[in-house]
Amino acid sequence: MLATFFFLFLLPALAAAQYGGYGAPAGPTTTAAAAVTVPSAPPDTPGQMNIDVAFQGTFTFNPANITAPVGTLVTFYFPNAGLQHSVTQSAFESPCVHLAATSDSPAGFDSGLTEASIFTIDITDTQPIWFHCKMATHCPSGMVGSINAPSTGNTFDAFMTAARDSTSPTEPDNGPVLGGVHGVATGGPTSSTGISTGGSTSGAVRVAECTGAALLSIVLAILLA
Repeated sequence: MLATFFFLFLLPALAAAQYGGYGAPAGPTTTAAAAVTVPSAPPDTPGQMNIDVAFQGTFTFNPANITAPVGTLVTFYFPNAGLQHSVTQSAFESPCVHLAATSDSPAGFDSGLTEASIFTIDITDTQPIWFHCKMATHCPSGMVGSINAPSTGNTFDAFMTAARDSTSPTEPDNGPVLGGVHGVATGGPTSSTGISTGGSTSGAVRVAECTGAALLSIVLAILLA
């Protein structure tokens, strides 16, 4: 009689532990994928200029060639989610290769492959800055750009031609590289949020299920003893 009363007393608690709480539906819980929030590029103002990366889904920067005074912040805006690109500084002679450090200068800036984010550099002098997207095939497809390119000699058009003729191997992606030459990145790409995925049973429910099953086994053993 006492064992029966003890079992009936614990039955509601066992049910709550087994199914994750009173009134909670049985079965696994899922977490819906959160939508990607694309940060807005700051407005073009004196001292602030924007470049759209992969403009309208194409392998282009827009505008691809700008003139930016010293002290200008140039923000590269990655509006697309689902396809990664980069802004990787290069040299005029090697359009599709990240600008390596030398004994006289640091490595070029590099956003790393990213999406749905913004990446900003600060223009430190008026010398030309050359850049490209390091994603495979994008640079040879013409996804290059320049800042303060001269109007004669090493022009943006000449840089574009050299990029299309490039046979450089695919570059590894080691993440953002800060600093730079003639333009300096002081922070990596920033994004409002990323993509969260789910679909598996939550840890709390799994613990509750295991706890409920263990208690039920103990009570049944008492009743059958």
